[in-house]
Amino acid sequence: MSQTAFVPIASLRDQDIPTQYRRRKTREVKVGEVGIGGDNPVRVQTMITAATLDTAAAVQQIIDLYEAGAEIVRVTAPNLREAQNLAEIKAELKRRGYSRVPLVADVHHQGMDIALECAKHMEKVRINPGLFVYRKPDASRLEYSESEIQEELEAIEKTFLPVILACKARGIAMRVGVNHGSLSERIKVTYGDSPAGMVESALEYLRICEAHDYHNLVISLKASRVQVMLAAYRLMAVRLAQENMDYPLHLGVTEAGDGMYARVKSSIGIGTLLAEGIGDTIRVSLAEDPVNEIEVCYDILQSLGLRKTKVEYIACPSCGRTKFDLPTVLNEVRDATKHLVGLDIAVMGCIVNGPGEMADADYGYVGRGPGKIALYRKHEVVKNDIPAERGVQELIALLQEDGVWVEP
Repeated sequence: MSQTAFVPIASLRDQDIPTQYRRRKTREVKVGEVGIGGDNPVRVQTMITAATLDTAAAVQQIIDLYEAGAEIVRVTAPNLREAQNLAEIKAELKRRGYSRVPLVADVHHQGMDIALECAKHMEKVRINPGLFVYRKPDASRLEYSESEIQEELEAIEKTFLPVILACKARGIAMRVGVNHGSLSERIKVTYGDSPAGMVESALEYLRICEAHDYHNLVISLKASRVQVMLAAYRLMAVRLAQENMDYPLHLGVTEAGDGMYARVKSSIGIGTLLAEGIGDTIRVSLAEDPVNEIEVCYDILQSLGLRKTKVEYIACPSCGRTKFDLPTVLNEVRDATKHLVGLDIAVMGCIVNGPGEMADADYGYVGRGPGKIALYRKHEVVKNDIPAERGVQELIALLQEDGVWVEP
């Protein structure tokens, strides 16, 4: 029988029911001029899809993503030639006035030489522990001896150390980015193809970094399945605390797909962890133009009250009590006020539930009766029985009267 005491909801005080999360405390890691973790807001990043060797296309996409709100942009460097071309990309960005855009180089297979080249040019290097020192899989292996494990760890350190020293010398950051689909065979044999394996894969590299006094680190543990992703990050937060490590975490559901389902999947994975106080930077991975990822990221952050980058619209789903065509009116209100970032505006269909449900809004547009609407400031009715066709115009007049209106 469970020993957990049942607490009647009526006996709980407001302070017993948290509405604000307590964010996990981390050190600040700088990627160029952008800080991750510490007291910084949760950062938004994405990755270009243009070929790294196509300098013009890569530069244009970086600029487009930055202008759309990406605070950090990642570029792939799968081979040495592409890593070398990062210098051309950086030079062209500088010529076009975008030298401050923080760039991350993505390094995977046999990564030492590639990572060393990337470290010359970029503000951050991402390495994948499962592939950085690649060994051909042997499906017949059932276990590793202690001596074999130690031999592999020494091989990792020998290959990894020059990259640590290069990043340390330039004062640039590194992301230890684990992917569930690319764990090393030794990790899978030892820990299973599991969240625990993902966490231990990252910790091996973090311990090497710490042994060489390098701490400018961010960690990610991405999986395409939300349940695996959630378990990995939760376990990582626990293990970091146990090892007295305070590194920021980069969140993402990798290979989420496209369309509505990919957005829902990413929002559930990323949003759940953020609501628990876990996460310092995010990426929504869509099989679409990467510019589409950015709005989803900011919507996740706004829905949790972590960052506000647009007007918050509160609107009822409509029912038989609604006194006007709510979808049409909502779009009219949005078109007129969407530039007033920072405001919360409610559009409610009727007087029955409208005033109560919009209690947190700064302004309310509420159906009063057939062909009539009322305008609210917070809880206060300030204009009543307004002809519906004049509703948006009167709302703008109220915003002007209150001094919050600016011309779009």
